[in-house]
Amino acid sequence: MSTNKEILFKGIKYIAWALPLYFIGPSIIYNAFVNKGNIWHYLVLAIGIIASFFAVFLTFRALKTIMQSLFDGNK
Repeated sequence: MSTNKEILFKGIKYIAWALPLYFIGPSIIYNAFVNKGNIWHYLVLAIGIIASFFAVFLTFRALKTIMQSLFDGNK
């Protein structure tokens, strides 16, 4: 059972992009709730929610890619 290194590095890149989003997304959401008096409240909240969902999406995609590199490497 060999590992496809190109696909493995692709999965690691996805994780590298997801990790900062795990901190940026909740920070933006917190900032939106603190500044409710601002007219941009809903826009900032939407950006924070999108960043958080994108972090989760990238994590699942990274895990799928890493598992593919580990177990489908012989094809």
